[in-house]
Amino acid sequence: MTQTQPTRTFSWVSPGDVDLAKMVQLNGLEQLQAMMSGEAPRPPIMDLVDMASFHAEASRVVVTMRVQEFHYNPLGSMHGGVIATLLDTATGCAVHSTLAVGERYTSLDLTTKFLRPVTLESGLLTCEGKVIQRGRRIALAQAELKDEAGRLVAHATSSCLIFPLGG
Repeated sequence: MTQTQPTRTFSWVSPGDVDLAKMVQLNGLEQLQAMMSGEAPRPPIMDLVDMASFHAEASRVVVTMRVQEFHYNPLGSMHGGVIATLLDTATGCAVHSTLAVGERYTSLDLTTKFLRPVTLESGLLTCEGKVIQRGRRIALAQAELKDEAGRLVAHATSSCLIFPLGG
């Protein structure tokens, strides 16, 4: 008997398909809300790693994702890069939610602490990102990643550079 290997197929909407002229007229929170409502496409990374849900409010976001086998590393647990992707999404989007019309940001760093292994048994992961301090040019955010039982599995802080659109 021949066993078949698991496969995974996914699709996404190209970020280039969004009406940029309309999006740049919105503040950061409004841009995130447009993605949540389906008015603007989700970033392709969310489909790549199969993030389940996304909620944004001013200075805070919550992202969920169910652990799946395709997230695994050779040791039989979730790859640290996938965990870091969740944490980066939460910290970056928390900062994004504070942007005024005409502002952009980019991550300067991401300091991550992996606190316990994440496996299929971890279930639905919830990652909450919050802005700790928002200045004119620099923002500091943190994120906590918890398993379905509410145990903290990873933590991160991130500094982001804020700059004008086109600058």
